[in-house]
Amino acid sequence: MTAPTWGTDEQSGRPQTAQHYSVAPALGAPEGYVAPGMPGAPVAGYEPTATVGRPGPRRRTGLATATAIGAMLLGALAYGLAPLRAEDSIGWLAIAPAAAVAWPLGRLGGRSRVLPLLGALLAAGALFLGQLLLQSREIRSQQLPERAGAPIRVLLHDALVQWRADLRPLDLAFYGIALVGGFILTRRTATRN
Repeated sequence: MTAPTWGTDEQSGRPQTAQHYSVAPALGAPEGYVAPGMPGAPVAGYEPTATVGRPGPRRRTGLATATAIGAMLLGALAYGLAPLRAEDSIGWLAIAPAAAVAWPLGRLGGRSRVLPLLGALLAAGALFLGQLLLQSREIRSQQLPERAGAPIRVLLHDALVQWRADLRPLDLAFYGIALVGGFILTRRTATRN
């Protein structure tokens, strides 16, 4: 038996067959091109030059805070001017001031770590001011003769004393609902922008 020579197939003595390569021309890729799916590849629809000249979403934190304070005062007014009622029938309204405060903070303020905390505090503040207004209405409805011509300062002091005396664990639960609701709703509203 003879040894195979270079360029021949060992088994038959025939010359080697051609390798199968693609005959398509090489595509001219721009410098720095990364194939889709490879690390460093841009996300579909991403155009880095499209955002160079345009400013991002504006954060109007001052306007958002001022609007949220107005919503807090309106929420307190609505809570305090609700018809005089049984003590536990309006507890679900604790979330309404939270929603009223959270909407402008999230929509106008954007994503910020401070705004959900501010939303929680303003929602609890709306609930507190609403309860003080409700207590002052109850004191005014009693029409005590010695307090008939009393100034607002005295009426608010009496309302605060009455609020402290009437504070129950259920009221603290409503404050918890307002705090958590204000925080979560502000954060969710900001992430939907």
